[in-house]
Amino acid sequence: MSEKKVPSKHYQNLLKRFPEVMAAVENLGTTVKDAGPLDRKTSELIQLAVAASAQSVGSVHSHARRARAEGATQEELEHALLLLTSTIGFPKVAAALSWIQQPAK
Repeated sequence: MSEKKVPSKHYQNLLKRFPEVMAAVENLGTTVKDAGPLDRKTSELIQLAVAASAQSVGSVHSHARRARAEGATQEELEHALLLLTSTIGFPKVAAALSWIQQPAK
């Protein structure tokens, strides 16, 4: 089941103020993902890990949502983050793990 999210007000503002730039950014992301042999799920898990390393909460949420849409399980998301422990440290990993928790249904 794919989760649909309404873009944030900030993102909507950027789209309104800089439509050509935002179109280029979105095109670049799609082009890069399509340029290589990695599948979409793997690409999103990599981007999730980088977002966690940068401590970018919004990006962590976005890439976790996209990875789920590509079939990643919660366990795969968690493992992608746990793999970072020796690289970025447990406190940052623990924070990112909290950001990807889904509310109980």
